[in-house]
Amino acid sequence: MNLTIKKPDTWGALASTLCLIHCVATPFLFIAQSTATLAIANKPIWWGWIDIIFIVISFLAVYKSSQTTSSHFIKKALWISWIILFTTMVNEKLELFPIPEIVMYSVAVILAVLHIYNLNYCQCKTNKCCVNNE
Repeated sequence: MNLTIKKPDTWGALASTLCLIHCVATPFLFIAQSTATLAIANKPIWWGWIDIIFIVISFLAVYKSSQTTSSHFIKKALWISWIILFTTMVNEKLELFPIPEIVMYSVAVILAVLHIYNLNYCQCKTNKCCVNNE
């Protein structure tokens, strides 16, 4: 948790990238599993919990990054991206509406890119620049 507070953009980019890899790899892993066992592919419960872990880490990273960024645009873009990612994840779990998988992949990439951009270009240089910069 302390690392997330000290380097939120690094952890946010890492969590978004791992989430993307997890989402892309899932269909291939279960196709391979079902082919190997000739049974219907049911994903293990722990595999679904990985989504929750990624979204929690991502939330913490966006929360902390939005407090330390010097860019109002990046702050809003981080939160909008996280909300869209969270919404698509909840939708996927509950199967409410058919949303193409590319939406989740795209948002995860955008969130990772925003964290990397914020890490490289939008960091506060003093303690005062991020305090109440609304």
